[in-house]
Amino acid sequence: MADMKTARSEEVRADRGGRPATTSAHALAARAQELFLERGFEKTSVGDIADAAGVSRRTFFRYFPTKADVVWVESAAELDHFRRLVAAASTDTPPHLTVTDAFIAAIDHGRAEERWARHRAQLILSVPAVQAQANVVYRQWRTVIADHVRMRAAYGGDDAYPTAVAYAVIAGSSAAHEMWLRRDDLELGHCLRRMFELMVPGPPSDL
Repeated sequence: MADMKTARSEEVRADRGGRPATTSAHALAARAQELFLERGFEKTSVGDIADAAGVSRRTFFRYFPTKADVVWVESAAELDHFRRLVAAASTDTPPHLTVTDAFIAAIDHGRAEERWARHRAQLILSVPAVQAQANVVYRQWRTVIADHVRMRAAYGGDDAYPTAVAYAVIAGSSAAHEMWLRRDDLELGHCLRRMFELMVPGPPSDL
């Protein structure tokens, strides 16, 4: 899925009418997302995406097994970034704060990628085929989050707290993205932080 981007994201050249076309996995995904929102996900074919990006269908499938995979082009890199951030975080910081700070840093791509990120959020929140794949991605994130909290929290073997944090972070992210899509005046990082403050639990008193 998204790990294909890591291995082959430098450039692709396809001969279309004697003129080489150059693109990247991210650029191809961004163009696909635009088409999905303009025409509808089901009405947009891989051929449509390839034509709009100036590449061949073969090039598209070198990057993505299915058209729904374009939405997750950055997910592997984001999760790797998150892993590095929580691993390097101070052990003095409560684990739920380490997790939420690292999540924001890994997911928020800033103003330069705001259009792409908003399109991604719209598709994740509204397209059934994309939502089906989201369950796989979310499960990966929950596992990494729970493992970190479990390792850092001094608890007596009860797995409830690490699991609660993991599920709350993913739920908070979805709520934050919905808020962000409704508010053009807000930045994603602000929305994420606000929802995490409301939804992600601190360590219970019995830890």
